[in-house]
Amino acid sequence: MRKKLFSALMSASIVAAMMSGCGLNAPAQTEGGQGATQEVKEGAEVADVSKEKSDYEVNEAAAADPAVTLTMAEVNPLEGTICGAMDMKFKEAVEAMSGGSITIDLQGSGVLGVEADILDGMLGGTGTVDICRISAFGLSSYGCDKATLLSLPYTFQDRDHFWTFANSELAQDFLNQSSELGLGVKGLYYGEEGFRHFFTAPDKAVSSPEDMQNMKIRVSNDPVMTAMVESLGATPSPVSMSEIYQSLQNGTIDGAEQPTVNYASNSFDEVGPNLTMDGHTLGAMMTIITEKSWGELTENQQQVIMDAGKIASDYCREVSEQKENEVLEQLKADGRNIIEVEDKTQWQEACKPIVEQYATGELADIYQQILDMAK
Repeated sequence: MRKKLFSALMSASIVAAMMSGCGLNAPAQTEGGQGATQEVKEGAEVADVSKEKSDYEVNEAAAADPAVTLTMAEVNPLEGTICGAMDMKFKEAVEAMSGGSITIDLQGSGVLGVEADILDGMLGGTGTVDICRISAFGLSSYGCDKATLLSLPYTFQDRDHFWTFANSELAQDFLNQSSELGLGVKGLYYGEEGFRHFFTAPDKAVSSPEDMQNMKIRVSNDPVMTAMVESLGATPSPVSMSEIYQSLQNGTIDGAEQPTVNYASNSFDEVGPNLTMDGHTLGAMMTIITEKSWGELTENQQQVIMDAGKIASDYCREVSEQKENEVLEQLKADGRNIIEVEDKTQWQEACKPIVEQYATGELADIYQQILDMAK
């Protein structure tokens, strides 16, 4: 498989940490843990996350608290992914601001399991994982119905729309729902890895929903995503993440969908060179901690976690857009067919029944609040 080099630089300290943790070419879980392993391109690095520790304000009270180590799981590699960069920033900020009283043992590349297994363990109280970065709607199958609204197609107009939500009191209500339901985990902060787009085989370019009729499109095993593909006239195909490349190559599927950075880092552009920029769903993420681990922290340490989460979330906003723009330029330079979708009306109309199905009752009012945040 051809390897492309992206230009962003990684600091020596971060590279060294990742090499010692899970290897530069460790297998990726590039779909929030729902898929199998996939190799990440060499050099597919995200912007430098290092920062002088003196630049952080140390919480002196937290620094005097008993030392604690929190195990943090990430299903993606720490290198070359937006979520990995956000995790590393969180780890860096927590350890610096706590004066060393909190250590984040960050384990990437899915070494602690896929998202579903990690969530089951955290909710079941196994104690293996204290903190995890998951898809923002990962807890919807555990009763957090508000999270489902974030996966509905064409909800967010652009990144600013999402971040207006993510920094609102309404978003905090979403983060709090798992605690309110007694699931045993607490939401900390949001992130995102860009909008998800369809990509298709060389002879299957898509510029409108009509072009998707009868196509076999791979999506994750999620009812909303499955319904979306069906609404657009295509047939959902149950192919694992690790099989997308080969399935596109041999014609088992006609296309799939991923955020732009994942699309490029997994070399999907080699077998699916048509990238239709429809932006059907934002790759929203959230970080959670078990209530047990949270309760064992002092109030000062809890404050450090919250402050560091805000820093990591803000950093993700910066890195995500920067990295996506770099990747898009590289894809264009490589001759990939980037199909801009200027008017999404047809796409939105086709998927309207999905919104009507899930945004009902009280959720309809909440969903409208999200829509109203668009500028």
